[in-house]
Amino acid sequence: MNETTEAPAAPRFTVTEDQLLHLTMDAAEKVVEIRESEEIEKDMSLRLRVVGGGCAGFSYDLYFDNKSELDREYKLAGCDVIVDEMSLMYLVGTTIDFVESLAGAGFKFDNPGVKSTCGCGSSFS
Repeated sequence: MNETTEAPAAPRFTVTEDQLLHLTMDAAEKVVEIRESEEIEKDMSLRLRVVGGGCAGFSYDLYFDNKSELDREYKLAGCDVIVDEMSLMYLVGTTIDFVESLAGAGFKFDNPGVKSTCGCGSSFS
């Protein structure tokens, strides 16, 4: 008797909504502080995007903006965050933090998909 067996299917890689992006409480507090100090309209969300450029190929961009039809919207640590589909594919699993040190203060991106960064840390590939 000659039986053939099928190989088990490879597990599919899926990402749930809560695994896509993360915003630390320090970053969320800084976003609220900036919104209040610059009197940003409440209907505007924090836009997170990846743009071409920088010494390593891509860089992060954060600013307040209105949502478009092509954006995905998230509620992260109490903040409304919008991301376009193209940027989202480079950001899966990214944690955004706000750090203050002797070297300065700013938003820090911990992106598990990054292969390399530039010396100044502001761009990636």
